[in-house]
Amino acid sequence: MVPNAIVVWNWPETPIVILVILVTALVGRWLLVRMIRRASALAVERAKRRREELGTQTEPLHMARYAARAATMGSLLRSLTNAVIAVLTVLTVLATLGIPLTPLLASAGVGGVALGFGAQSLVKDYLSGIFMIVEDQYGVGDLVDLGEATGTVEDVGLRVTRLRDGSGQVWYIRNGEIVRVGNQSQGWSTATIDIPVDTSESSTRVIEILGQVAAEVGADPEWEKVLLEEPRVVGVQSVEAGRMTIRIVAKTQPNQQFGVQRAILDRGSQALKDAGVKGPRVLPSPPTL
Repeated sequence: MVPNAIVVWNWPETPIVILVILVTALVGRWLLVRMIRRASALAVERAKRRREELGTQTEPLHMARYAARAATMGSLLRSLTNAVIAVLTVLTVLATLGIPLTPLLASAGVGGVALGFGAQSLVKDYLSGIFMIVEDQYGVGDLVDLGEATGTVEDVGLRVTRLRDGSGQVWYIRNGEIVRVGNQSQGWSTATIDIPVDTSESSTRVIEILGQVAAEVGADPEWEKVLLEEPRVVGVQSVEAGRMTIRIVAKTQPNQQFGVQRAILDRGSQALKDAGVKGPRVLPSPPTL
């Protein structure tokens, strides 16, 4: 050892200790990365089981989305693991060489506090994005209501979510600003069809005709993969002046209810017309004074 030297170097103890530190860091990194990959695979499998439990078909597009989500999380966690292990390894080696760490840690602490105050919103966005991805709140292709905007998700990042609304406008929403999520693409959707007829018509006869239409749509191969249950007529929804409304409901795959609504409405209206059922009366407007 050289007297009054800044770096402490004892042969062969110091090189052996440094070698042990490096080997330990590499082994620890290998174990952590292996655990992260395993956790990512389990996350994909858990998301698949959850979708099956909700009664949603597991399509290749959805599985690709889950795989992309797991890959994003795995990449983030691996980067954090590499950074933490690298910092700990460097600090341990410096301590082994006898270099004082107190001034270095004090400077890093002051810089970290300043950076934390300046990047609070950024950290909030990233943390919210991580939890959204882990909890599978929504993904690409889902129809969601995020409060400020409603539309189809086009991209889910760790900081920003991009979605497109019905008018084609693209919205960029910071994940930290999202306080509630309404996802219409998880589980199933409900098609609700209200068909009005004249109040003079027999509700029993109208319900019977519409029941036949619902059964035909349920047996149609075109809607076999869309419908989760056969459409059913729930009965009279409302009775107003000159108008009686009969309601039909159908349980469908997520976001597939609109096509079913159009099909039942079209067939139901034609069946009622063929049976001679009159439509709702248009009452004259009261005279204005």
